[in-house]
Amino acid sequence: MFSLKALQKNRTLKYGVPMLLLVVGGSFGLREFTQIRYDAQKIKRKLDPSLEARVDVQKQSVILEQEYQKMETANLDEWKNIRGPRPWEDSREYQEQQRSRHNAKTDLGKEEKY
Repeated sequence: MFSLKALQKNRTLKYGVPMLLLVVGGSFGLREFTQIRYDAQKIKRKLDPSLEARVDVQKQSVILEQEYQKMETANLDEWKNIRGPRPWEDSREYQEQQRSRHNAKTDLGKEEKY
């Protein structure tokens, strides 16, 4: 029927079969690699217990009540709006300016009291 020489000259067997093996084998290989990727993401996604309590709906009511208690104790009538540094400003330098202004204001307040 077919000789070995005829099979070697057949272009389908020479190029088609290796291509099919590459495509089918590649799909199985990619499946394994993507499974590893998703398993790693699941491990990273596990929350620590404090965050897990915040996500859990039953425990959320307890946390909301605690936050409400904190807000009741806070004095909301005497607050001061403090501007944070802009992205182009050096935050440490800005903090030092804020501290020096605050200290200067408190020093003036002390002198007026006496």
